[in-house]
Amino acid sequence: MKLELFDFIDQTLALIEKDADKLNRVAEELENFFNNSFFIKDHFLNVNYRIKSSESLKEKILRHNFYLKFKTPEILIENLSDLIGFRIECRFLEDEKKIYQDIISLFNIEKENGYFTNPLNESIYLNLGEKQPQIQKNGFEIYKIDGKYIKNDISVNFELQIKSMVNIFWSDIEHKVLYKNYNYMIIEDFFRDIMSSIKDNLSMIDRQLMLIYNHLDIMNASDEVSKKSQLKALLSKMIHDIYSVNIRNEVGVIIELKKSTDIIVDFLFMNAEDDSGGYTDEFLIILNRLNEIGNADINFDTYLTFERDIQYADEFLSKFGNKILEIINKDFRWFVFFKMIFDIQNGSNCDDFEEFLKYLELTYINLISTAMEGMKINEREKEDITIELLNVIADIFCKNPSIDFINNCTYEKLLQRMRDLLGPINKYEEWLQYKDQIKLDIFEYDNYFYNY
Repeated sequence: MKLELFDFIDQTLALIEKDADKLNRVAEELENFFNNSFFIKDHFLNVNYRIKSSESLKEKILRHNFYLKFKTPEILIENLSDLIGFRIECRFLEDEKKIYQDIISLFNIEKENGYFTNPLNESIYLNLGEKQPQIQKNGFEIYKIDGKYIKNDISVNFELQIKSMVNIFWSDIEHKVLYKNYNYMIIEDFFRDIMSSIKDNLSMIDRQLMLIYNHLDIMNASDEVSKKSQLKALLSKMIHDIYSVNIRNEVGVIIELKKSTDIIVDFLFMNAEDDSGGYTDEFLIILNRLNEIGNADINFDTYLTFERDIQYADEFLSKFGNKILEIINKDFRWFVFFKMIFDIQNGSNCDDFEEFLKYLELTYINLISTAMEGMKINEREKEDITIELLNVIADIFCKNPSIDFINNCTYEKLLQRMRDLLGPINKYEEWLQYKDQIKLDIFEYDNYFYNY
């Protein structure tokens, strides 16, 4: 005969399943509210939420003897404080306090029993009567606030936590290594000492990261070029190290990625703002993503796939794009190059591919524009010459589609070659007279671009 305890658990889980759509709607509304309320804050990064899973709820009922504390599953759910869990993410430990102060400022309408609501959405209540940060059983501090969503006949409890990057990482370690591993119960004190030591080291890392961030943030405009190059060099090395180590471990070979990662970082920063804040924020976004990639399994034996046909706006993009698609799953260096981009961008492979092709085209347009600086031509003539030279560049690539063609060394050599050939040309009429020979000279000079 089945124990009543398990009937209680099954009934509770059935209630949660029945209300799944309602919980998801509430969770999405709350996520949008917190994102919209804090996105303008420099210390705010993101909001994440999770609805308590059946496995987690079952474990909690057993661990805390909820079957004995609550008479019915309905009463249990009414008193479950973290049916939905929200996490407001910020950069550093000191930013946790800033977010908490922002919450206090926003939730300024006092209700009963220590709960406060806000003028933007009075269906959301937070218990701000408790002292924050709270002290956990492990002795460490945490900003953890009980909340309620009450609207018409809907009433849902949720828990709001505020966590810095270091504390997010720490909580994952603690949860997976200690809380979820019952084999360690016998020597739990020893493991708690080890975990405490890890936490201290993470706090030190947090302070070091904050020093780096503050240093970058206060650099004045005269140091802007240096700052951007430092950020790019640091990220390029991080990407290089993550992927080169994984390639060596999985494939058993060592390949040189530095030129590729330099181009990738330049592409990733393409849309960053020109001011220091834009580059610093982009740096931290990519840093967060690299941290996720570094903690995940990276495999190199699965084809890169695309969700739809690639769209090309002009002949250059079509030539370049189609040639890359021919070899992307055959040439290992091209494969790794786009795998890094797709992993870091973490979006649609098609969108990322098209965006990278546009970045390439813009790069070559800038090279051609620099090479034509001495020519006395109008904008229409300049555009006409640019289109013709772009197609020559695409033809060179199609002839030998090596990834070596898209790096800074090749760019410099290509620029110098175009300068040499366009230097004697002053007027558009002279270009028309000599363009066939100039295009041929660039095309037949292609082997020079690949010799390092």
